[in-house]
Amino acid sequence: MRNDAPSGGSGTPQGHVGAALDRRGFTTRGLRLRAAAVVVALSLVPVGAAGFAVYRLTNVGGPDSVCDGAATADQLHDLLGSGRIGEHRRGFSATEESTGNSCTATVRSGLFGTSEKTVRFTPVRNAKDGPGALAASDARLFSGGSVGSVTPDGAWAVLPEGCDKGVRAEVRADVQGHDEARARLAAAFANGLAKARGCGNGALPAPTTLSEKGAETDPDWANLCGLPGFAPARNPEAQWRMPQQVTTATAPIWSCRIGGDPRYDSRVQEFAITTEPRTTALAWKESTAPGVGRAQWVADGTLVTTCQGKDVFFTVTGGITSGLEKPFLFPDQKDLVRQFLTAGGKAIGCEPIL
Repeated sequence: MRNDAPSGGSGTPQGHVGAALDRRGFTTRGLRLRAAAVVVALSLVPVGAAGFAVYRLTNVGGPDSVCDGAATADQLHDLLGSGRIGEHRRGFSATEESTGNSCTATVRSGLFGTSEKTVRFTPVRNAKDGPGALAASDARLFSGGSVGSVTPDGAWAVLPEGCDKGVRAEVRADVQGHDEARARLAAAFANGLAKARGCGNGALPAPTTLSEKGAETDPDWANLCGLPGFAPARNPEAQWRMPQQVTTATAPIWSCRIGGDPRYDSRVQEFAITTEPRTTALAWKESTAPGVGRAQWVADGTLVTTCQGKDVFFTVTGGITSGLEKPFLFPDQKDLVRQFLTAGGKAIGCEPIL
């Protein structure tokens, strides 16, 4: 039987929709098609918004690593949190240590990129300064096969055995804390540099633990820096409190600071013993200059000697009155160095140095 009712009749759903459109002024076919297009577009908004959110809030479709393999996306997220990853190079080359050679990785979060955290990767070669320049007294040192440290300002790891000595991978982030994550990032960067340079006798393992940060205490002037018998004569004018801070681990760099912040006070005296030769490019050299016992001067404030057949560096820096270039806390610097070599060498099991 034929149905003669019109397809858009008021008794059908289509009829109800048509009547509704008529009441809203959509009385022609063109207007009705435009209305249908608007409805379809509106229905797609949640899908587009979801895609926009995924792009902004995650790294979907983003790089798996940054800065020529300096770090993976997972390592960056571990330190900086989730978000979209990018990078900015400043003359960056994984095979050079030129001034300004760095690569900055960014993680942006928020729908409109309102939050950005960064970490800067820099390969550094220590060719002139003694390894004591790395010996921050507030450092937390690596253990577990990698050589490096973490401070509030940054982290560094020395390249693996078989690469040039004195080259380190330095990481600086604009986030505080997260010491373990920064240590892992420094070791990963060191491995990336070694791979790019085709050097190294094996990859560095991720640091297993970090030493505790040394606490500030009042010095024991008869056993300075915790070294038995280390008692250099002090300047009687140095009467105010001089705090002492000593690293809690002895390798690769043990260090001790007497006084305040060395960035602002030249009177601060610092000591360091470096038991890992890979931390510096300094080495024994032909010289007619007098040494101190078995130790030879190789840089300002740094001597090298051997302990159980291995090169070890002793560094004494600072301790002067700003502008006058004269000793302040310990006026007899020669005696200070001799006592430090004696007490420090004994503490790490050296044969007699003097």
